[in-house]
Amino acid sequence: MTVYLEGDPLTEEKIKEGLSKLVEDLGKVKKVLVVHTDYTRVDFTHLVAKNLYRFLLERGLKEFHTLNASGTHRAMKIEEFEKKLGISRNERGVFFHNHEFFNPEALAFVGTLPADFVSEMTEGDLEEEIPIKVNRILFEDFDAIFFINGTVPHESTGFSGGLKIVIPGIASTEVVDTFHWAAVLMGIPKLIGTVDNPARKIINRASEMIFEKIKARSFTLNMVYEEEEEVIPRALYIDEGYKGFLRAYEKACELSSQLHVKYIDRPLRRAVQVIGEEYDEVWTAGKGSYKLQKPGVMAKGGQIIIYAPHIKRFHSNLQMDKWIREIGYHCKDYVKWYLKKHPDFNKNVAAHVINVRGAGTFDPETGKEEFEFDVILATSIPEDECRAVNLGYMDPSKIRKEDFMDEDSLWIVPGGKYLYDLKGRRG
Repeated sequence: MTVYLEGDPLTEEKIKEGLSKLVEDLGKVKKVLVVHTDYTRVDFTHLVAKNLYRFLLERGLKEFHTLNASGTHRAMKIEEFEKKLGISRNERGVFFHNHEFFNPEALAFVGTLPADFVSEMTEGDLEEEIPIKVNRILFEDFDAIFFINGTVPHESTGFSGGLKIVIPGIASTEVVDTFHWAAVLMGIPKLIGTVDNPARKIINRASEMIFEKIKARSFTLNMVYEEEEEVIPRALYIDEGYKGFLRAYEKACELSSQLHVKYIDRPLRRAVQVIGEEYDEVWTAGKGSYKLQKPGVMAKGGQIIIYAPHIKRFHSNLQMDKWIREIGYHCKDYVKWYLKKHPDFNKNVAAHVINVRGAGTFDPETGKEEFEFDVILATSIPEDECRAVNLGYMDPSKIRKEDFMDEDSLWIVPGGKYLYDLKGRRG
């Protein structure tokens, strides 16, 4: 079953036509699962989910279960589910589920990625097997499972979308931690904005094992959209099964690479990423740094300023926040040295602090660490707490757009959404 929809914009009417074809192909259904992205993704899931729900009701639907593919983000609130999906919890047969990555009883073991494969993908930096555990709801008795997510450039997987909603979206914390660590060993500049890369190969291999065990027909509904003052739907690629996920993802990446990469003439001395309220912690607002890390985009000694007065914490999970404060934000050389001394330290946090802080070097003999650029928080996190984790600080109340209008600066709205690169590398 394949339905590929594109438009400029893609209208809700056209989305409904595509979903009607999908549901018609299914025939009678009683129980379905929708796996979707979380509150940090501003997209058009609501247009897809609510219309899919309506069409399924006409086909005899009794139970409409949804699962938040949160990875290790915080749980979603009821009102966030309703906004995300365009469906009320009070509607017939609707059940909202948060992914409990921390709860062993919510997870099922699927298989193991061998150590030699992981070593090959990370060029020998990581030599351990990865046990694959995912949310066990996937293996319940559904008539169909729909995976709704979007594609934009992504720091750990090249692009988001496709099978990323499974791994790491609804995986165990061990899988998420190990995957993000493997990705950071490869590095943002090498991964972001690439379609075929080692991180994707890890995702694909693990997901193939999972799809072999899923009993229900499974569909990807892969969105592509623009984000300016509002979300503008541009494409919805519907395909079936493991291979369908790969096909739809490649189509989505092709369009995303045209829409979501912005090119600049020369390196930036200063860039202000104006972060929206959907990113309510540094853990997610760090995208403001990731998207500027292509080589040469930031001038040597330049400043990335994450401007988000609404942010008050590094992570909403107290334990994750504690770990971030414990290690601080450092370059990869420093963190690898730190992990030798603290081998049990959380690798997901280790990956996060590297990704935000960016390229640099560390000499363990002298303790000297040098960076390509500075990362500065202009948030509600106090100055002493920013300095304590090795990040700069600016008072958000004193930041004015007009001060960043010179030719060597960039004021970016919406922040953290677009990948920046130099025009000389434009394909």
